[in-house]
Amino acid sequence: MSTTQSERLRGLLEPLVSAQQLDLEEIEVSRAGRRGVLRIIVDSDEGVELDACAELSRAISQKLDETDAMGEGEYVLEVSSPGADRPLTEHRHYVRATGRLARFHLTGDGSGELVARILAVDEDGLDLEVPGVKGRKPTARRLAFDEIAKARVEIEFNRKDKKEEEA
Repeated sequence: MSTTQSERLRGLLEPLVSAQQLDLEEIEVSRAGRRGVLRIIVDSDEGVELDACAELSRAISQKLDETDAMGEGEYVLEVSSPGADRPLTEHRHYVRATGRLARFHLTGDGSGELVARILAVDEDGLDLEVPGVKGRKPTARRLAFDEIAKARVEIEFNRKDKKEEEA
């Protein structure tokens, strides 16, 4: 997708997404045979429900029909929330992942890999809890954003839901 098309689509769609109290995370245009595919990824601090995706999809479809932003060819519109394997790249992604286990690929002298639970996020970095190994207690660790090369939430199948913990 050309930068001009991407910028134009972002400018066109951002107000619609914001009106739903959602963040526009990603716009991707690709080809699937003869058709184009426009994939819109949205998120919020509370997550995104299926009904919100459907409502936003209708609003985006109507807006795109009124313009020539997608050209004359056929295209498929997909509006969804980010998958569980989405990389953590923005400050808000880390805030939304608070309480979750994440895998960090580190830069510089601390290069390597770290798996830890995100406890708190501020402007400079993260407060983490590194799980103990072989019966040892977890340890606290501070990680600055500039020490992180890549980060991704780890899927936990035995993790307690926040509602279970509060009960």
